[in-house]
Amino acid sequence: MSPLAQPDIDVDRHESVAASPPWQTVVWNDPVNLMSYVSHVFREYFGFSKTEAERLMLAVHHEGHAVVAEGAREQMELHAQAMHDYGLWATVREAPR
Repeated sequence: MSPLAQPDIDVDRHESVAASPPWQTVVWNDPVNLMSYVSHVFREYFGFSKTEAERLMLAVHHEGHAVVAEGAREQMELHAQAMHDYGLWATVREAPR
Protein backbone atom coordinates (compact mmCIF):
# COMPACT_ATOMS: atom_id res chain seq x y z
CA MET A 1 0.00 0.00 0.00
CA SER A 2 1.45 3.40 -0.97
CA PRO A 3 1.37 6.43 1.32
CA LEU A 4 -1.07 9.21 0.51
CA ALA A 5 0.30 11.79 -1.86
CA GLN A 6 1.13 15.09 -0.24
CA PRO A 7 0.00 18.18 -2.16
CA ASP A 8 2.68 20.60 -3.25
CA ILE A 9 2.24 23.80 -1.29
CA ASP A 10 3.62 26.99 -2.75
CA VAL A 11 4.74 28.74 0.45
CA ASP A 12 5.88 31.87 -1.36
CA ARG A 13 2.45 32.33 -2.93
CA HIS A 14 0.74 32.08 0.46
CA GLU A 15 3.17 34.53 2.02
CA SER A 16 2.67 37.03 -0.79
CA VAL A 17 -1.10 36.89 -0.32
CA ALA A 18 -0.73 37.50 3.41
CA ALA A 19 1.73 40.31 2.76
CA SER A 20 -0.41 42.00 0.10
CA PRO A 21 -1.20 45.61 0.89
CA PRO A 22 -4.64 46.61 2.05
CA TRP A 23 -7.19 48.32 -0.15
CA GLN A 24 -8.83 51.70 0.38
CA THR A 25 -12.28 53.17 -0.10
CA VAL A 26 -11.95 56.68 -1.48
CA VAL A 27 -14.81 59.20 -1.50
CA TRP A 28 -14.58 61.90 -4.18
CA ASN A 29 -15.88 65.44 -4.30
CA ASP A 30 -18.99 65.99 -6.39
CA PRO A 31 -21.08 68.99 -7.40
CA VAL A 32 -24.30 67.58 -5.93
CA ASN A 33 -24.04 66.70 -2.25
CA LEU A 34 -23.92 69.24 0.55
CA MET A 35 -20.96 69.11 2.92
CA SER A 36 -23.33 68.56 5.84
CA TYR A 37 -24.81 65.51 4.07
CA VAL A 38 -21.38 64.01 3.39
CA SER A 39 -20.47 64.45 7.07
CA HIS A 40 -23.80 62.87 8.06
CA VAL A 41 -23.14 59.83 5.83
CA PHE A 42 -19.68 59.35 7.33
CA ARG A 43 -21.11 59.46 10.84
CA GLU A 44 -24.08 57.22 10.09
CA TYR A 45 -22.40 54.56 7.96
CA PHE A 46 -18.87 54.42 9.38
CA GLY A 47 -19.70 55.54 12.92
CA PHE A 48 -17.11 58.32 12.85
CA SER A 49 -17.20 60.97 15.54
CA LYS A 50 -18.48 64.39 14.49
CA THR A 51 -14.90 65.72 14.46
CA GLU A 52 -13.54 62.87 12.31
CA ALA A 53 -16.50 62.97 9.92
CA GLU A 54 -16.04 66.71 9.44
CA ARG A 55 -12.27 66.33 8.95
CA LEU A 56 -12.84 63.75 6.20
CA MET A 57 -15.65 65.78 4.63
CA LEU A 58 -13.35 68.83 4.49
CA ALA A 59 -10.64 66.73 2.85
CA VAL A 60 -13.17 65.65 0.22
CA HIS A 61 -14.19 69.28 -0.28
CA HIS A 62 -10.75 70.90 -0.34
CA GLU A 63 -8.51 68.11 -1.67
CA GLY A 64 -11.06 66.45 -3.95
CA HIS A 65 -11.11 63.11 -2.14
CA ALA A 66 -10.51 61.33 1.16
CA VAL A 67 -9.65 57.77 2.17
CA VAL A 68 -12.48 56.76 4.49
CA ALA A 69 -11.59 53.09 5.07
CA GLU A 70 -8.74 50.65 4.58
CA GLY A 71 -8.73 46.86 4.68
CA ALA A 72 -9.58 43.78 2.64
CA ARG A 73 -10.65 44.43 -0.94
CA GLU A 74 -14.05 42.79 -0.53
CA GLN A 75 -14.92 44.97 2.45
CA MET A 76 -13.73 48.11 0.65
CA GLU A 77 -15.96 47.22 -2.30
CA LEU A 78 -18.92 46.90 0.08
CA HIS A 79 -18.12 50.33 1.53
CA ALA A 80 -17.88 51.85 -1.96
CA GLN A 81 -21.24 50.36 -2.89
CA ALA A 82 -22.76 51.73 0.32
CA MET A 83 -21.41 55.20 -0.54
CA HIS A 84 -23.02 54.88 -3.99
CA ASP A 85 -26.29 53.92 -2.28
CA TYR A 86 -26.05 57.18 -0.30
CA GLY A 87 -25.44 59.07 -3.55
CA LEU A 88 -21.72 59.72 -3.00
CA TRP A 89 -18.96 59.06 -5.51
CA ALA A 90 -16.54 56.40 -4.26
CA THR A 91 -13.90 54.07 -5.64
CA VAL A 92 -11.67 51.29 -4.37
CA ARG A 93 -7.91 51.33 -4.84
CA GLU A 94 -4.89 49.41 -3.64
CA ALA A 95 -3.24 51.21 -0.72
CA PRO A 96 0.13 52.73 -1.59
CA ARG A 97 3.12 50.83 -0.29
